[in-house]
Formats: sequence, C-alpha cells, structure tokens
Amino acid sequence: MESSGVEGKVLEMFEVGPCESAYQMGFLIGQRFSNLIRSRLARDLILQDQLLPFAQTPQAQPLLKALADNNKKKFPSYWDELIGTAEGSGVPVLHIILINFRSEIVPFLPKNKLISNADSPDDCSDVLIISDSMATVAHNEDAYVALFGHTYFIKGMLSKGLSFIAYTYAGELPSCAFGFNSHGLAFTLNSVPPIKDEIVAGGIGCNFISRDLLEASGIHDALTRIHSSEVSVGHSYNLIEIRTRQR
Repeated sequence: MESSGVEGKVLEMFEVGPCESAYQMGFLIGQRFSNLIRSRLARDLILQDQLLPFAQTPQAQPLLKALADNNKKKFPSYWDELIGTAEGSGVPVLHIILINFRSEIVPFLPKNKLISNADSPDDCSDVLIISDSMATVAHNEDAYVALFGHTYFIKGMLSKGLSFIAYTYAGELPSCAFGFNSHGLAFTLNSVPPIKDEIVAGGIGCNFISRDLLEASGIHDALTRIHSSEVSVGHSYNLIEIRTRQR
C-alpha cells in the first residue's frame, strides 16, 4: 500500500531486513520512500530557509563537524544507516544530516531570522494510564507541520531474531516519535527544549538515541542507553515494558 501523504490514507508499513549491513537497511528504506522523502524536504521550510543557508556559513562548520564526528563515533552503524537512507533516496547527504539534527542545530540559528515555530516546545504529548484492569499509552503526534503526510512505519528485522516497529518521519532514523521491539520494550518521545546554557554543542543527537532504544532489551537497558549518551538537547522518554507493565 503506497503512502501518498493525503489525509485519510493508511500509512505504509515497510518490512526490511535482516540486512547485510546497516547501510543496506538505510538504503532500502530510502529507496522505498524516495518520493515521500523528496516531498518532505521540498516542503520543509525550516530546512530550506534556515538549516541549509546556515550550513553554508563559516560559523556552522565546527558545529556540523562535531555532530557528525561524535555521532558517527558513538553510533557507527546508525550513522551508516543514515547515509544509506540519503543515498537510497537520491537526495544530498547534507539534507538528511540536517533534518536528523534539527533539534541540535536550531538553537544555534540566528534568532533574528528564526522561523517562529522552528524551536517550538509544543511537539507531541502523551497520556500514560496503568491500573489493575488496564494499561494504556496515548501519543498525540502534533509535531512540525512539514511532517504531515510525510511519515511511515518501519518494521525492521535485525540479526539474532530482534525486530522493531517504528513510526518514522520521512528521511529520519526510526523513530523520533514512538516504537516498540520484540523484547517487549516500547517508548514514546516528547520534546523538552533546554535553556541555552544546558545545550551540549555537537553532542549526541536525539534521533540517534531513540534509534538505539529500538534495540534495548528492557527498561533498565533503555535507561542505560539514555544515560550513557552525551545528549546535546533535551528529550522526554516514556518507557514501557509490555510484559511486566512497568513504565
């Protein structure tokens, strides 16, 4: 079923893997959703009017290099997956890098030229309820308007039998919103923008941490993965262990 971005259409779920490499997984995802990724990039005003012009300036180069170097070192396979997504979709690698690091770059954009909702603190919201008779998680996907009609589900089949399902923004690593894996670990994400003094310039990107959570074996492992990452900006992680009903 093809996802067209038109309201009312069912989102496509693309099953991919097991693959010989992380690059191949990214390439196949990029290839499958090339039209959707291209459409998202063309309509993304923050990318076109803010991130791309900023990326051409001298002051942007140390930040972009630090983001690339640190995230590639910490998560080399996910970096390869990102590069594969770009090359599979046929779009410039820089464009894919910029949308995956939007949250980490926006705080450094010139404030006099910043689009009003570029650093909005109102991205997404969740309700989690647990009682003796029920356990419910509700996630409201009210993020950046350019993402409307530019999302899909990825069912990733990894080595050793691990698999995950992730709601994915076109061109970005799975998942910046919510997902779960065959270990029974699920999560949803909410934006928590830090104050300027709390930002670690060139630190680990939120997209890379959430991609890593898709391979966590449980809540304790997920917390270890979150805490061990030198995160650049804030994020709220709502963790759920399906088998034990922990959250």
